[in-house]
Amino acid sequence: MLLEKIIIYGIVLLVCAVVIHIYLRKLKKASRVVAAKIDKAREEGLHEPVSLHPVINEDNCIKSGACIAACPEKDIIGIVNGRAALVNASQCVGHGACFHACPVEAISLVIGTEKRGVDLPHVNQTFETNVPGVYIAGELGGMGLIKNSVEQGQQAVENIVRTGIKKHGATHDLVIVGAGPAGISASLMAKKHQLNFITLEQDSLGGTVFTFPRSKVVMTAPMNLPLRGKIKLFDTNKKQLLDLWNDVLSENQISIRENTKVEEIGRENGHFVVHTNRDDTFTTQNVLLAIGRRGTPRKLGVPGEVSEKVAYRLLEPENISGKKVIVVGGGDSAVESAMLLMEQNEVTLSYRKDAFARIKPKNRENIQAAIESGAINMQFNTNLTNIGPEQVTLQDNDGAEQVLANDLVYIFAGGELPTQFLQKIGIEITKRFGYTVKKH
Repeated sequence: MLLEKIIIYGIVLLVCAVVIHIYLRKLKKASRVVAAKIDKAREEGLHEPVSLHPVINEDNCIKSGACIAACPEKDIIGIVNGRAALVNASQCVGHGACFHACPVEAISLVIGTEKRGVDLPHVNQTFETNVPGVYIAGELGGMGLIKNSVEQGQQAVENIVRTGIKKHGATHDLVIVGAGPAGISASLMAKKHQLNFITLEQDSLGGTVFTFPRSKVVMTAPMNLPLRGKIKLFDTNKKQLLDLWNDVLSENQISIRENTKVEEIGRENGHFVVHTNRDDTFTTQNVLLAIGRRGTPRKLGVPGEVSEKVAYRLLEPENISGKKVIVVGGGDSAVESAMLLMEQNEVTLSYRKDAFARIKPKNRENIQAAIESGAINMQFNTNLTNIGPEQVTLQDNDGAEQVLANDLVYIFAGGELPTQFLQKIGIEITKRFGYTVKKH
């Protein structure tokens, strides 16, 4: 009897040992795979964060893998030697899902790194700047994801209401500048609280989202929209999201004043005075800036750039055919635009570096295939130096020039933080290195 028990226990222990051995081997193999991905990311310049990203406290990490499962992107975080680690950090778009998923709060959300600082306006936990009555929500404050911006827009208005709308001599309780995700959400929340408000947008409804290609997927997770509630959005493209926003604004009788750029915000008689490019003047007790970080498109400063054939966004690629097009830039916007245009046009893509450094994995895969098939004429290590009526000039790093026949030019060189505009209002801007933010 005793011998039988010893044999049974021995078998059980052996089985457990085999299972543990297999499990540990599997973990070790997975760890080697992730470590190899990190090495590759370093080689390709994808390991360095470029925006809001997670920082992992290795002492607190319990290797639950919850952060990896929660992340909607691919290979942003992996497990190496039993601890979570950043892999393709530059691909992180700041969802913050990993932050919320971690059961032991081992993840912080950080903007900038110890080496690379990011200019950020001063904003407190209520989204108010150092100028009382002026608030900032969305991308301008460092949280650029659509879902985050929507949340911040409504939270900022809630904080304004909580502070109290006092009697004043201004024409409005609130002027919202920008009709992107944060501005639309703020407008809906202002309507909900029956504020006397107006929303001004320098371009079209949707802000930066409006400039995305029509088929670009912009939402992959549910979000709460004021006056509409929770909306389930999966693989939602730009057109679908804009249609949703138009519907909910129309249902609530909210109109956005488009093509109205705010040029100056001053202070008179105890309230703010907002001046626009259309010679409009609005007075208000509060201002919410939801204008994004890009401000105005960054120009190349080359001869001929003022030509009508030069654009800084691609709106209707399906209507462009039979043209000789040059696209300038190496980010996702440039790559996606080039691929949308290549079906019906002769497309040249010019990038000043020798390889794409910070584009999404799927875009990297697709653009490489397009280059190899000859669908796109790729010109690495080149700069656009001249734009003529029927041609453009590219110059490589050695100074050699080539002239290409050309009909259209699309420039995606990023945008410039509206620093002067903010500073004129009195908003403090600080370069932050590895600045930890809190999800509001």
